[in-house]
Amino acid sequence: MLAETIAAIRPADPVALAEARAHQDRLTKPRGSLGVLEEVAVRLAGAAGVSPPPLPQPAALAIFAADHGVHARGVSPWPQEVTVQMVANFLAGGAVANAFAAQTGASVTVVDVGVAADLPDATGLVGKKVAYGTADMTEGPAMSADEVLHALEAGIVVARDLIAGGARCLITGDMGIANTTASAALVAVFTGKDPAGVTGRGTGVDDETYERKVEVVREALRVNALPGTGLPGTGLPGTGLPGTGLPGTGAPGEALRALAAVGGLEHAAIAGFILAGAAARVPVILDGVIAGAAVLAAAALAPDSIDHCVAGHRSVEPGHAAALDHLGLRPLVDLELRLGEGTGGLLAHPMVCAAVRVMHDVATFDSAGVTEKPV
Repeated sequence: MLAETIAAIRPADPVALAEARAHQDRLTKPRGSLGVLEEVAVRLAGAAGVSPPPLPQPAALAIFAADHGVHARGVSPWPQEVTVQMVANFLAGGAVANAFAAQTGASVTVVDVGVAADLPDATGLVGKKVAYGTADMTEGPAMSADEVLHALEAGIVVARDLIAGGARCLITGDMGIANTTASAALVAVFTGKDPAGVTGRGTGVDDETYERKVEVVREALRVNALPGTGLPGTGLPGTGLPGTGLPGTGAPGEALRALAAVGGLEHAAIAGFILAGAAARVPVILDGVIAGAAVLAAAALAPDSIDHCVAGHRSVEPGHAAALDHLGLRPLVDLELRLGEGTGGLLAHPMVCAAVRVMHDVATFDSAGVTEKPV
């Protein structure tokens, strides 16, 4: 399934990009006056392969929930049971993500990909549990080869199902105590940045916990022989993963090994979610640092998948800025958010819709009989 999904991904269509840029220049406004929104509309046209692009609605938020073995190292002040408690809160409609989703009209699906507890069946909950959390990444790989593959495929299946159900825009969400620690490790590996520069305070840790968190990330990279010198082209030995259909060497094999070594089950699932959206030419709005870490993995597996992504916002987590800069993605919103859940992506969705609606609804100088500025 993973290889099939990656094979279906195509880069932005150059003809659609050119047509979209030309159309923007004919609209009744000064050229470039909508700034980044014009770039977004053009980007979505290239991703869809048609100009104007389809309106990116309705939107579907998928919150991938999982626990992390590295929590045992004291990297978060929150107890691990908060993950399962917040899943219940999402399902009851009581979280910030639910409020923002109601405002933008997005559906909310919660996916148990690795919560360290058995969850009862509930409306809005999709059971895709791969394991009861990851192993402690400071003692070896966080996931086995089979686990990372199954988590990737869980994300693919969820995206496919949401698209089949009518979603025309996907938004990434996450929940997992200690997941910013795993995110920092992934960002360090994929960008080549020093762990101290990409590790943040997550839910708000004190100085002592922050220093321990940085050292835990360093230890995880050392134990798993991931020096953090950047992917692709790190020279890391590719292990390959049985059943993926992907080569065991080069960027894909290295990316899979890094994801298994220091990633989370939700990181892998979000990466699969992004890949499936790209394969279907459905835009994916990325949330914060967890999505940033996941999209780095997705980009290493399929570089063209980035053409189908929009950075919803810039988190205050330093690793998020590093991930976006590495991939050349420009965030739409910068409100000093650090909540996760998909909140930044949800806030950005109306802007993405507005950018595309301009392409559909605004008259051209010719059709409106408006005199264009002399060249």
